[in-house]
Amino acid sequence: MATVNKFEDLEIWKLARTLCNDIFEIIETTNLKNNFRLSNQIDGSSGSIMDNIAEGFERNGNKEFINFLSIAKASCGETRSQLYRVLDRSFITPEKFEILREQTELLSRKIGSFINYLKNTELKGTKFK
Repeated sequence: MATVNKFEDLEIWKLARTLCNDIFEIIETTNLKNNFRLSNQIDGSSGSIMDNIAEGFERNGNKEFINFLSIAKASCGETRSQLYRVLDRSFITPEKFEILREQTELLSRKIGSFINYLKNTELKGTKFK
């Protein structure tokens, strides 16, 4: 794996940012913006994915990073669950839901794969050099 010097270089962070922006676009362009609780929840959970990836990376140690990645993965599942509510309340089309559901599943798999990589690597982070 290539050396990554900043969280912005991580593919999973980039994918999380895209998902977060896609969710925000739905909030801004549909009546979801009038459902304050649900729009705040899904905006928060989608943002939590990218934020926890960034925070964990900045901890400079794999154990803490893995913990934050686990939280990010959980937030990804939370976002996917909220997307069902958004669909069930007709804020998005089934086609848009499917695109976003696939994004969340892909991101969750990639975060899980990265967690497994970090668990099995001999590199432990700059905190332990």
